[in-house]
Amino acid sequence: MSLNWLYTAISWILLRWHDVWSFLGEREVLNTNWDWILAIIFLVITVRVILFPLFVKQIKSQRAMQALQPDIKKLQEKHKGDRETLQKEMMELYKREKANPLMGCLPLVLQIPVFISLFHVLRRLDPTQQVNTTLYTWTDEQFHSASLAQLFGAPIAARFFDDSFARFDELDTNILTVRIVTGILVVLMMITTHLTAKQMILKTGWATDPTQLMMQRLMVYGLPFGLLFSGAFFPLGVVIYWVVQNLFSLGQQQWVLRKYPPPPVSQTPLPSFGGGPRSGGGAGRGKDTDGKGGPDKGGTGKSGGKGGRGKDGKPDEPPAVDGKKLAPKPGSKPLPQKKAPGKRVPPSKNIPPKRKSSVPRKG
Repeated sequence: MSLNWLYTAISWILLRWHDVWSFLGEREVLNTNWDWILAIIFLVITVRVILFPLFVKQIKSQRAMQALQPDIKKLQEKHKGDRETLQKEMMELYKREKANPLMGCLPLVLQIPVFISLFHVLRRLDPTQQVNTTLYTWTDEQFHSASLAQLFGAPIAARFFDDSFARFDELDTNILTVRIVTGILVVLMMITTHLTAKQMILKTGWATDPTQLMMQRLMVYGLPFGLLFSGAFFPLGVVIYWVVQNLFSLGQQQWVLRKYPPPPVSQTPLPSFGGGPRSGGGAGRGKDTDGKGGPDKGGTGKSGGKGGRGKDGKPDEPPAVDGKKLAPKPGSKPLPQKKAPGKRVPPSKNIPPKRKSSVPRKG
């Protein structure tokens, strides 16, 4: 399927904005042709204004998905291990509640054709080209003007790895300048892409649905990392477009989230791994401190059974387990409501209990 109609539409918008700023064409400030730079910036603004209704739907869809998180969590617990049934139940839930999990990515998906179109148009720019310069409503004069346009001395048609940089010989620039300017903008492109995706997730919360969570992680971490490699092959004008688009998205999202704040995200408490309250001091304490635990903490609990002492302070009978297991562990702290476990001496295996009772009579 030919995308010439889309290339023509994007070119037409770009050229109309260039006509608006064409009076700056003869002025170079900071070695920059601001007529073409501003044309790219306002192309971004135009596209974002057109997509603003879809952006509002994206916010509403994310709010609806956030409201369904408790129901999704229940389904995950109910159908744990049965992924096919879980996906079927979740699809029915989305249909019943009229929520579309893909709506959150729709504005980005619709911007991809615009990005591809601008990439195709700017890739054609070449000051040495003499044919096909009037495609997509361009004039020959506009084509060569854009081919020689610069940002801080770097042509907007050049790339970080440009194997034919000699076509810009008539310009007072070099490949090192192109790589410095392009490299800085690629880093900005990565940072702003990460911040744009993370800004929305921090306000609405991470998804509990595995598919949604994977998509969120891909947007927050995967896409910015991928731009480190792909951005080096984009024309500088395309990198400018991406950075400006991200900055515009950050401002737009901040305004919408401040004007229509999302409901508070309920945080699920972390599990306590000791079987008791988290303030109990860590693993292995839990119920032992209230006298209901077993003898694993030096036999201080009530469930020590036959290993305890009677009212006369003598052992009732020999313990059923090895006395070494009941001995306090080195470095353990005594519990305040019980006698110090260090005072308790387990009976020796070599002395029978009867001899132990006869020792005081010999003394």
